[in-house]
Amino acid sequence: MSQILPTEPVAGVIYNNRFFSTLLSLYAKAFLKISGWKVINNAPEIAKYVAIAAPHTSNWDFPIFMAATGYLQLNISFLGKHSLFEGPFGWLFYWLGGIPVNRTGNAASEVVNQVVQAFTQSDHLILGIAPEGTRSRVGKWKTGFYRIALAAEVPIVPTYIDSKTKTIGFGEIFIPTDNMEADLAILQNFYADKRGIKPGNSYHITR
Repeated sequence: MSQILPTEPVAGVIYNNRFFSTLLSLYAKAFLKISGWKVINNAPEIAKYVAIAAPHTSNWDFPIFMAATGYLQLNISFLGKHSLFEGPFGWLFYWLGGIPVNRTGNAASEVVNQVVQAFTQSDHLILGIAPEGTRSRVGKWKTGFYRIALAAEVPIVPTYIDSKTKTIGFGEIFIPTDNMEADLAILQNFYADKRGIKPGNSYHITR
């Protein structure tokens, strides 16, 4: 059985508190400057959408994407394995907007339904999801992000990191059409020229 675990009251506090959001922004700018990564455009100014983050090939993807959101002061939530929220540093993932998910079975539809409900009840919700679902090489994307966007009637925004140019950016707003195969082909094609930090783990588009 898969379920979203109850989140802590402090979830996303970094973005909602002026002091913490400023501190995160300063840290993000320093991290990006030192590491040589650049954010080349702004996120769309819409209240609710699913942001797919790819290619996901390395443990470095998360801090790079989070640095980009901190730099832009973008309040974003993400789903994560419940184990990330345990231990002495688990609070940090809550503070960064994390939503812990416990997957002990194949009932992924439960997670989809609960996230759709969260979109319905929220005036502002940006949900970041890595469609590969893992940093290891995969043969296909998981489709939960698509089913969430379609059911919640919110757009999809492709976001990317490209190790060739060391850039982080956002693609155009994409409205799912209910033709999942065609829509996924369009979204995956957007990433065809984007190289992950570990290119050998990148999703390979086949025709």
